[in-house]
Amino acid sequence: MSEVVLYDYWRSSASYRVRIALNLLAIEYKIIPVNLLEGAHKKPEYLALNPQGLVPTLVIDGRILTQSLAIIEYLAEVRPECVLLPADIADRQKVRAVAYAVAMDIHPICNMHVVTHLTSITDKADAREEWMKHFITDGLRKLEAMIGKFEGEFSLGDAPTMADLCLVPQVYNARRWGVDMTDFRRIVAVDARCAELAAFQEAHPDRVKP
Repeated sequence: MSEVVLYDYWRSSASYRVRIALNLLAIEYKIIPVNLLEGAHKKPEYLALNPQGLVPTLVIDGRILTQSLAIIEYLAEVRPECVLLPADIADRQKVRAVAYAVAMDIHPICNMHVVTHLTSITDKADAREEWMKHFITDGLRKLEAMIGKFEGEFSLGDAPTMADLCLVPQVYNARRWGVDMTDFRRIVAVDARCAELAAFQEAHPDRVKP
């Protein structure tokens, strides 16, 4: 098998999701850091790999894969030994709903380029922090209601799925921005359960920071 390479920014939620997936599948991989703060994602050599100029990019199976959820679903389909998506079609929909709620509703509006633009059009000193807290708190409140209907030690069931791969990085961001997690008991419990697993521990930003 050819070398698996992950183009990664250590604090990126999307990259964090894919690191967890690779660890759960016991896939060895090499990280090539892409420093977003220094604009490495805008350089021609990186854009040749990923025309969107986003992270992560995964090179695996002779393919260049982009978009974190598309990468995770690819891994789930070609390596089904780790149940990133449940076998039951109804449960698969629930897992996708949770994952998409994070990746498509909370994450985009709190992404770096969005917040950078916000700070360029206002002189309010704490605009960035207020923005992040507001939208992350609102998103987690809705997410708490969603997974509160499900049973198991994880977001859905007793094994980690794609939902948890999205939830954990979002909780990391929430704590980073000082979001009050008191009311999100189910989310906090799932995050704590994930934190017990080596795959999640080894993917944590503090463990992979260059």
